[in-house]
Amino acid sequence: MRVAALISGGVDSAVAVHKLVEQGHDVHLFYIRIGRDDGTNDCSADEDIEMCSLIAARYGLPLDIVPLHDEYWEHVMSYALETVRKGLTPNPDMMCNLVIKFGYFEKLHGHEFDKTASGHYASTETDADGRVWLTTAVDAVKDQTDFLARITYGQLQHIIFPIGTMPKAEVREIARQTGMPNAFRKDSQGICFLGKINYNDFIRRHLGEMPGPIVELETGRILGQHRGFWFHTIGQRKGLGLSGGPWYVVKKDIDNNTIYVSGGYGTERQYGHILNLEETRFITLDPWKDTQCENVSIRFKNRHMPEFLEGRLTRLDGSGRFRIESDRAVQGIAPGQFAVIYDSEARRCLGSGVISTSGINN
Repeated sequence: MRVAALISGGVDSAVAVHKLVEQGHDVHLFYIRIGRDDGTNDCSADEDIEMCSLIAARYGLPLDIVPLHDEYWEHVMSYALETVRKGLTPNPDMMCNLVIKFGYFEKLHGHEFDKTASGHYASTETDADGRVWLTTAVDAVKDQTDFLARITYGQLQHIIFPIGTMPKAEVREIARQTGMPNAFRKDSQGICFLGKINYNDFIRRHLGEMPGPIVELETGRILGQHRGFWFHTIGQRKGLGLSGGPWYVVKKDIDNNTIYVSGGYGTERQYGHILNLEETRFITLDPWKDTQCENVSIRFKNRHMPEFLEGRLTRLDGSGRFRIESDRAVQGIAPGQFAVIYDSEARRCLGSGVISTSGINN
């Protein structure tokens, strides 16, 4: 099988390449370069490419560099900045997978191959009717299906995940045993487009500052000043610069540029049970298309984390609006973020919806 393998310079994609070669596939390596040369971000592209070149040479495989920085800026970074400007919380990694890795890349190169391979911790399965489903990885801590929950069915059909059935420890061990140059390289952290740049510095560069009050929600007391509501997200604890905490961001008044906080580790204001979703999309199909879909048992995530929360899903209308009622209180329900929907066994990742501002703190 001819496989286009996306390689990042990290250990996960390198071991994915190792597995593909071991299985006898005809592999062509591709590195997607998204960093710009104008100081907008500081991705470690040169170091990554050097590592990719070493992997390519080790296995005698061709390596192409695919520049998609303009497309990335237009569709991912602009989405992130506009979402933040509205006082919402974006998820650029999800959009990168949808638009860049399995969007533009597929149109340019991936479609020429039988499959596109990725080093994501995820899997797929095919049901009795021949439909392909995105399924969770063996390693629950490293599972990345939540980052893939916005891709289309056509994209999913063309992807394979060579390390999805392996725990991270095994991936590291293979890299060590085979003497890979990146065997002990640290995993990348943070938002995909920032590289080494601080998140607040990035936001400040593009949106500037707009000082406003930080107010205790219960009393109306002004506790301090923020430099712009776009630097803060619901559920945030660190970086507020307040004494006598802990303090959590529980509400943002965009019109009046005010951040509301509530104090104490156990404050109920940072929790909620209801997540109302907009723009809900299912990857393979809507499992409840022909049913009422009321109080259906599901698992879900409202952020990248190992745990799957239990709840009940209800369709609100036919335009992609759903409601998740969680069985237990959920911390930091942030509008703009994606809620990722799984089946009741947390096996299949079914799709995702954007968390709306309605229903917060219910």
